[in-house]
Amino acid sequence: MKVTAINGSPRPKGNTAQAIEVVFEELRKEGIETELINIGTTRLSGCIACFKCRENKDKKCVLKGDPMNEYIAKLDASDGIIIGSPVYYGSMTTNTKAVIERCGQVARANNDMFARKIGAPVVAVRRAGSNFTYAAINFFFGILQMPIATSSYWNMTLTGRQGDMQKDEEGVETFRKLGKNMSWLIKKTGV
Repeated sequence: MKVTAINGSPRPKGNTAQAIEVVFEELRKEGIETELINIGTTRLSGCIACFKCRENKDKKCVLKGDPMNEYIAKLDASDGIIIGSPVYYGSMTTNTKAVIERCGQVARANNDMFARKIGAPVVAVRRAGSNFTYAAINFFFGILQMPIATSSYWNMTLTGRQGDMQKDEEGVETFRKLGKNMSWLIKKTGV
């Protein structure tokens, strides 16, 4: 069993990554392998709606020059997917959106290849935009027929400066419960 997380923050050790790590700690306690993919400073393009993935049905995006197909393959090989993003100007980062667009298009074009994988959003926010970002990531999971792991609150942490996530006691507890619930769902569903 494996969970792969996409960290959409340009800070590989920032608050988003720290929140994902709290989830990972709980998953590893349950014997679930974890992998973090930091996409924050990688140059990624959004989907161009060419629909070649629908024609080719090879589980790949035809756009070249970035590691998106590596990400798609890693997500496809996983039982659970975490999409994490800080909130920039009220929404997810551009790279997070690019992953959602292109991975989503390829997954749907290839017999809904992410269906029934367990999904979970992770959001780091200073003030506004957390609920919008949380919902937008969940829309990705929903349209791909992925059950969504939840916690006792929305999967977000209130942060301003790097390291603030560790001071957000409620956020840390939310991510711990998320990890426990995600591992339970993966084991119950046997994905």
